[in-house]
Amino acid sequence: MEFDLHKLTKRHSYPFETIAVGLAFSPRMDVVLAESKKISDACGAKLILIHVGEKTKEKEKLLEDILFKNNIEERKAKIIWAEGDVVDTILKLCKLNIVDLLIVGALERENIIKFYLGSIARTISRKAKCSVLLLTQDSVSQKPKKMIVNAGADHPKTIHSINTALYYAKNMGVKEVTMVHEVHVPALAMAMAESSSAPEVTKIKKEFTEEESNKLHALIAKCNTGNLKINEKVIKGKPGYAIRQYAETKKADLLVINSPDTHLTFLDRIFAHDIEFILADLPCNLLIVHSRV
Repeated sequence: MEFDLHKLTKRHSYPFETIAVGLAFSPRMDVVLAESKKISDACGAKLILIHVGEKTKEKEKLLEDILFKNNIEERKAKIIWAEGDVVDTILKLCKLNIVDLLIVGALERENIIKFYLGSIARTISRKAKCSVLLLTQDSVSQKPKKMIVNAGADHPKTIHSINTALYYAKNMGVKEVTMVHEVHVPALAMAMAESSSAPEVTKIKKEFTEEESNKLHALIAKCNTGNLKINEKVIKGKPGYAIRQYAETKKADLLVINSPDTHLTFLDRIFAHDIEFILADLPCNLLIVHSRV
């Protein structure tokens, strides 16, 4: 099959017309498939199931049973069995099938060896050219979801990530969304350190917070919020680390972030970038939005 690059060029990050699921025959496959079915039904998306590995009768029977349990009709879900390098093969198949969202299961925490070598789920999240949803949950949740969105610093991708998160929220029946903007400005700390009095420090912090809040509000005003209730929050701290802590403290169901700008190397993971703080210790399900426009 030849790949038509033009089908992906300037393709928007939403709606999700085609959703792929990276299948690993693990105890959590049932949960991953159940959640994927729920999302694909809500978005009206075509579902593609991908397994890279040996095709056996035992695997076929197990998959058949799980599909039946979750009311996934085999004739409506495209099943692809493939061999080769897991990450490269999955990503190639996502390109060939014009996938908008790739769903994979992920462990919340990895030991130090797996972190530096890179698990399959996290390696995919760094290399994918489509949005990626990392599922950490070990059971199918029936409770209404709350969403935390990292609005991030001024970046062209951010508005696409927010609109994609809002699209997801509306389709999944979420009524309330929290937009979180991280700020990490060393100059602010220096200005406060040089201030001669407590009132001056308080004034500087207040003015800075108001300025950043206005930026976040202006950005959200450009987005398609519809009837959703939008909460706005500015937090201070190192990007990635601060939003991870916030999501964990608030017991968020989903954290939404921009995709990384470049492929990250081994050294990048030692000297952590913002996304690496999150990938190293996932606080909840993570949606990494890849913008092609």
